[in-house]
Amino acid sequence: MTKVIYLAGGCYWGVEKYISEISGVLSTEVGFANGNTEAPTYQQVRYENTGHAETVKVEYDPERLPLTALLNLFYKIIDPTSVDQQGEDIGHQYRTGVYFSDAEDEETVRGSLFALEKEIGQPLAVECCPLLQYFTAEEYHQKYLDKNPSGYCHVPFKMISWVKTVEPKDFA
Repeated sequence: MTKVIYLAGGCYWGVEKYISEISGVLSTEVGFANGNTEAPTYQQVRYENTGHAETVKVEYDPERLPLTALLNLFYKIIDPTSVDQQGEDIGHQYRTGVYFSDAEDEETVRGSLFALEKEIGQPLAVECCPLLQYFTAEEYHQKYLDKNPSGYCHVPFKMISWVKTVEPKDFA
């Protein structure tokens, strides 16, 4: 069985690369979620206030990678208290969010965010809501850091290397 979740964590290049290295992730794709325009381009999202978040669509095997583990690993690369900013990227498109397409995932997502907020002792800025719409980004954004290994990334490269070595179920 395959499941899908959508994760917004700032610039999607580094988030996609990090998530793609987690054992149990079957595929990743970058795009734009939960905005107010149809089929936006990257330039529109960046400069025209479309309301979309840069988002990674994640297909995963829940038998190998429980959703709670995937979320806990995702939280390691974001500042969950930052509003509209991750690293040097500032703007509404860089907000953090977890968007679910399966209503059965809502309880798990909300529970993981509650646990994270309790752990850090501060209110979170992570959106938690159903996926309203998702549009795939242009091809040159897909697997960007594979194509451009020295490209910009707010996710520390040591975290991308680290996540390859972990057993996801240890983070459930």
